[in-house]
This record gives sequence, structure tokens and C-alpha cells, in this order.
Amino acid sequence: MTLISSSPPRIGFDRFIALDWAAAAMRVRAGVISTDELGAIVDSAGLTVAARKKTFTLLNRLWLAPRPELAEFANRGAAIGSNGTEADAAALSWGMAIACYPFFAKVAELVGRLTSLQGDCAAADVHRRMSEIYGEREGTTRMTNMILQTQADWGAIERTDRARRVVRKPTIKLVDDELVGWQFEAALRFAGRAVPVASVGSMAVLYPFELDRPVAYLVSRAPALELRYQGPGEQLVDLKVRA
Repeated sequence: MTLISSSPPRIGFDRFIALDWAAAAMRVRAGVISTDELGAIVDSAGLTVAARKKTFTLLNRLWLAPRPELAEFANRGAAIGSNGTEADAAALSWGMAIACYPFFAKVAELVGRLTSLQGDCAAADVHRRMSEIYGEREGTTRMTNMILQTQADWGAIERTDRARRVVRKPTIKLVDDELVGWQFEAALRFAGRAVPVASVGSMAVLYPFELDRPVAYLVSRAPALELRYQGPGEQLVDLKVRA
């Protein structure tokens, strides 16, 4: 496989990606299925030649050939999910998406915040906030919509009232310590900074998942995470090495 440029894409996540496709790409990375089998799964959707090419460009960045600094992270994720459930596949693909694609992660963070109190929000509010960050242009609106559609297919939200409202679905409980630690790592890669232990499990970007696990214990087992202290009694979680 040819590795793609190491610079993170500004937007990049410009296609709807079905969970079946993402999960299959993860299994290719784990060596469970072949790229031909992945191709057959994607082809069953009846995409045009151009759409298929663009879909594989995104799947390459997501699982098949991520940026070099994310390759080892992707390998560990694929190993965790090689024999996992559909929920595991959703969680792992979500983690790769927020680590690889800042635009995807920002949409997730906004949805997590806007739905945190009442469980739903207007899709227009998500679009407005994304336009404030990335500029008011057609591409921002279209790609935000593609990500909302993807997040719905991955079991995080439901789009109601002709897609005008975003409703948060019940959280997916993750109980595997290795998977939860890996998810924390994905969120920290997006955040770009250390996060207080007390809040790492409730980061808005991880809103679809219930991560009710002892953080200090998970960090002690996670190869890429460490605990740090900032001032008296303030404990932070951070990456051991930041790419």
C-alpha cells in the first residue's frame, strides 16, 4: 500500500461511509479479509466509478493506509477489533475517524455538546457552528451533512423531521479495557493536549460511548498514555509521545 501525505486533511471526510465499509477496511488491516473482499462489499452499494474511487481514498486514510504517525495506532485498533462485535467496529472506526479527520471530530464534538442536555438539537445549529469555524461555503455544509449521515449509520444519532433534527441514540457501553484505553488515545490525539482525569471519559467527541471504566487503571495498561500532575491534586491524562 502507498502511504498518503502525512499532513492531516483540513476537511477530507467528504463522503458517506457505511459502517460495513469501515468495519471491512478495519478487517483488511487486521489481515482477516482481503482488499478484494472489501471491494466486493463496497461494490454491493452500486456506486459510480468516481464515487467508488473517492470512497476508497477516504477508507485508505481511515484504515488501509493512514498517515505514518497513525499507522501503529491503527494496527492496535485493528487487532482489538479483528474478532469484535459490530459495536466494537463502530467504536474503533469512530476512534480512527476522530484521530485522522479533525473535521469529523469537530462535528462529533459539536453534536456531543449540543445534544448533551436534552438529547437532541437542530441540524442547522451544527451547520452554523461548523461554518463559523471552517467558513461559509458549500463544501462545509455538504461535508457536515455527509458526516451526520455517517454518524447516523454508525449508530450514534438518528436524523428526524426530514433530517432537520439530530437525536442522540442510547450510548454504546464499552467494557473492554483495551478498547476504552484506545478510545481515550483517539480523543487525546484530536484534543492535542492533556485532559483532566475527571473529564476524559465524558469528552464530547466520544458522545456515542459510555466509558465508565477506572481511568488510572486503564492508563496504566495503555501503551501510549500516561498520567501527569499539574498543581496540587490535579491529575491529567496525556499521550506519552505527541506526533
